[in-house]
Amino acid sequence: MNTQASDEPKRRFAYEVVERLRTAGFQALWAGGCVRDLVLGQAPTDYDVATDATPEHVMRLFRRTVPVGVSFGVVRVLGPPGAGQVEVATFRSDGQYLDGRRPESVRFGRAEEDALRRDFTINGMFYDPIRDEVIDYVGGRADLERGVIRAIGDPRARFREDKLRLVRAVRFAARFGFSIEAETHAAIVALAAQVTVVAAERIAQELRRLLVDRSRRRGVELLAETRLLGEILPEVEDVRVAGDLEVWRRTLGTLAALEEEPPPSFPLALAALLQGVPIQEGPADATGLWPVGRVRGVLGRLRISNAEQERVAWLVRHQDALGRVWGSTPAARKELLAHAGSEDLIRLSRARCLAEGREPDVAEAACRYLRELPEGPLEPEPLITGADLRGLGIEPGPIYRELLDAVRREQLNGRLATREDALRWVEAHQHK
Repeated sequence: MNTQASDEPKRRFAYEVVERLRTAGFQALWAGGCVRDLVLGQAPTDYDVATDATPEHVMRLFRRTVPVGVSFGVVRVLGPPGAGQVEVATFRSDGQYLDGRRPESVRFGRAEEDALRRDFTINGMFYDPIRDEVIDYVGGRADLERGVIRAIGDPRARFREDKLRLVRAVRFAARFGFSIEAETHAAIVALAAQVTVVAAERIAQELRRLLVDRSRRRGVELLAETRLLGEILPEVEDVRVAGDLEVWRRTLGTLAALEEEPPPSFPLALAALLQGVPIQEGPADATGLWPVGRVRGVLGRLRISNAEQERVAWLVRHQDALGRVWGSTPAARKELLAHAGSEDLIRLSRARCLAEGREPDVAEAACRYLRELPEGPLEPEPLITGADLRGLGIEPGPIYRELLDAVRREQLNGRLATREDALRWVEAHQHK
């Protein structure tokens, strides 16, 4: 089976893993997502191998291994530089799933049993790289041709085993532009409320994959259609069903309009999704920026990293700031664009304009400004510090921050250029 990945080190190493297992007398096949991608003519990002060799056999055959889940039959085999790693799993059938994530017990078995315990037909195929043969016990190839996401066996049983599969079905449907088979779709709707038993980190990881993909708009629409959106992100569901219809349309349009080169970061895509979340009660602050209490609640619930939480909150809080500061002072522009999230903010602004049918003039102007830096560095070194204020005999207190901030604004506006200028300015203004 020829793909663009045919000469990649990862593929060669995955072939060698199968070859060595076969030479040792075991059955070995590529399995899961890599087979799906190969059938679709796409280059897999990684390769998994399924075998009748036990973990102990695998660890004896390969020198560099990591026993990541021996009780479930999984061993990670490490390749040479550039070849990555291959997860080798023993064919198995699963016992009961008591925690909605992992089976209570497993029984090592045959390839067909292993296929039947997987989630969706498109992920249940095997491929023999030596014979160049797809082995399909579950009808995955036909569903790929039809463009259908179908659970293997009883959909409700598959989803009860691992509730995260509810979200994965939506992500796969969006990513490949497929429909969800009727019984599978009905099972997702019926069990949607149970998705909240899944660890927040696992849900966030699926959202990350869904939102950074170019199919993100369709993914969000499917989450809403299957009732998962209201369970995972009720704040966003409120925008859809109880908010201004134009806000929801803009949200979807912004998601679709995000530039793909480079692919949007997860914080940028998540900020685009959360842009219409109702603000907590209360007016904007003195700077014209809105509080983001409800957005903070979403981010904390998803348990993403503190750095990503800060970036998303900053983008939502400043979603309208670019247009507001562009007709303001150079200091206001520099302070905004000096932030580490300014490039994401420009991309968000551009996408929002396109979603509303407007030309992204301010975003383009900001890009030109950053390229040309017509007024010097965005973040020049401060002209003075608190020590300078003490040297002028000014008593420490709140006045220090007021004076230092005021000097900084004058500096960024181009009205103060040297330390001496700044000290003279403080002497003239400290009592005003």
